Amino acid sequence: MMRLRLASVVERRLLVNYRVDPDAAARLLPAPLRPQLVRGHAVAGICLLRLGHARPAGAPAAFGLRSENVAHRVAVEWDGPDGVERGVYIPRRDTDSRLNALAGGRLFPGEHGRAAFDVHETAGELRVGFATRDSGADRVAGDVHVELTDEVRDSGLFADLADASRFFRAGSRGYSATRSGDRLDGMELSTDAWHLDACRVRSVTSSYFDDPDRFPPGTAALDCALVMRNVPVGWRALPDMAVRGSAAPRAARTVPRPAG
Repeated sequence: MMRLRLASVVERRLLVNYRVDPDAAARLLPAPLRPQLVRGHAVAGICLLRLGHARPAGAPAAFGLRSENVAHRVAVEWDGPDGVERGVYIPRRDTDSRLNALAGGRLFPGEHGRAAFDVHETAGELRVGFATRDSGADRVAGDVHVELTDEVRDSGLFADLADASRFFRAGSRGYSATRSGDRLDGMELSTDAWHLDACRVRSVTSSYFDDPDRFPPGTAALDCALVMRNVPVGWRALPDMAVRGSAAPRAARTVPRPAG
């Protein structure tokens, strides 16, 4: 795989976060990963990401591409050579971009499936719906409707917006499941303009988190939502992470082959 360094603008990165029973989260993870716990809970969620001006680092922004993307994530930790390291595990990524689906895992880390998106966005309100193009038990769909607000409220994970922002900034490394099953693709986000705003959730549906086989009743609860807007970022490839054993078969099956 080539390992291009990428640059882009995060036009919108909506993080919808769930408090998850640690045992339920652990069943989704391949070794050596384990859930990162916050106040006794695992942290998982949906990242609804619109990228603009995405291009190889150093290329003019005018040549960049725009895409809608969705990633399902679990905050994780693992033992590194210098101690405990942290990031996120991504059992699946999906995109509306044919190029992302073809290039992911080839020109840059992260294999992508294909999805359709329905987006309605104003300065103070966001609604993003999505549905993946695979079928049967592998299909994932969701709809998120939020309003911007000044502070994180009623969260069982975070004391306030600053607390939540520190947590997610520290989890800038993402490791994605691959079709081979014996390794994880790694990519790291970097920016000097990190900023998150709090959201009040008006409604959320998620076939991923509402699936009782994956999350038995009572093991996953909506916690909070956060949004990043119009932030320039860079992306660099990380060395592959070898997998020791695999996650639950249902989780492993959700990494579709990119559509041609």
